[in-house]
Amino acid sequence: MRDLKHLIAFENLLQEANNELVRQGKADGKRALGYTCYFMPEVLLDLPGCFAVRLRAPKCTSPDMATYYMSSRTCHYGRSLFERALEGGYNFLDADFGTETCTVTCRFQEHLGYMDVIQNPDFFVTFTDVPFKRNQNSIEHYEGQLQAHVLDPLHEKFGIDISDEALMKAIDLHNEISAVINEIGDYRKLDNPTITGYEFQVIQLCSLVCPKELILPMLKETAKELKTSPFRCKVVLAGSENDDPEFTKLIEGCGAEVVCDRHCYGAVESRAPIVVKDGEKPLAAIARHYLETSNCPRFMPQDIMRERKQRLADLAKEYKADGIIVASNKFCEYWSYERTIDTIVMPRDFGYPVCSIEKEYINGASGQLRTRFQAFVESIEIKKIQEGK
Repeated sequence: MRDLKHLIAFENLLQEANNELVRQGKADGKRALGYTCYFMPEVLLDLPGCFAVRLRAPKCTSPDMATYYMSSRTCHYGRSLFERALEGGYNFLDADFGTETCTVTCRFQEHLGYMDVIQNPDFFVTFTDVPFKRNQNSIEHYEGQLQAHVLDPLHEKFGIDISDEALMKAIDLHNEISAVINEIGDYRKLDNPTITGYEFQVIQLCSLVCPKELILPMLKETAKELKTSPFRCKVVLAGSENDDPEFTKLIEGCGAEVVCDRHCYGAVESRAPIVVKDGEKPLAAIARHYLETSNCPRFMPQDIMRERKQRLADLAKEYKADGIIVASNKFCEYWSYERTIDTIVMPRDFGYPVCSIEKEYINGASGQLRTRFQAFVESIEIKKIQEGK
């Protein structure tokens, strides 16, 4: 079985934040805009004249300098990002757009602003307040925040066109790339999926960290040449930040194909098309979309929590998964609670076995994890035998 034509190129694009396509976008005169959270709508950062880069810290194994500033009892993800910034890995950024969501990533972005870490005279940091509810008041508040802390600074500092026409162009680009990603991802719903979870995660991550116009032709070509690969079972991978394709490769090396990615860097929410209703302003549609589509555990009302469990079960059914792996980063408060609840509720109420994993941002315990995943796959196989499947 041959690899996808562009797989090596995709993998190379994930080796550093300032990758080949980012450098090309900068050379074309566009502004590179960093962000970390789904609640910072990437569609607004992809307006004409700029492009979004979701920040990662690949191969950061020891965030010693960042720990000096941020403490060892905080999320490894946030510390790794700051370590990479201190190393100069984000000096290509023209701005960073933070959200008041995950505490440690907020602290990382505050350090970027206060410490003059980014060696770019145009660089600035701004923060958007994100509501904890999804009602109309929340949507209107969120829309106002996006206007004041995203659109207005882009226009005032960089001269970016923020008109409704420009927003509609950005929405069209978002929907085009989402359609291609979803076309590729839908092959995972087949009885014999023609793309692995590792390959899909690499492709999805590239769509988050590269200029959309430059990565789109490669994505369209990839949609036409998928291959077949057998696995012992299928799983949904859910949880917090996961931008490490090697983690998915580890799972699949144990015999479980990852057919759906319901985590912070996954495609389930980030590649949902944005629908602009009749008479609705583009910015209002964007604010509504990101609040209504998010399955982040920071939404804590009981009815919303139950909706998340049902959504996870629905995804497992849609992708014909045999089980669910829920992985959270160490010290992630929101997902630590969510993971514990999923471990109880999903088997009890929906009949899906769950493998619960707490891990570091950079995977350093592959032997222990491999043992856990192999045992989980074996338990699923035993369950199938008992059920006569």
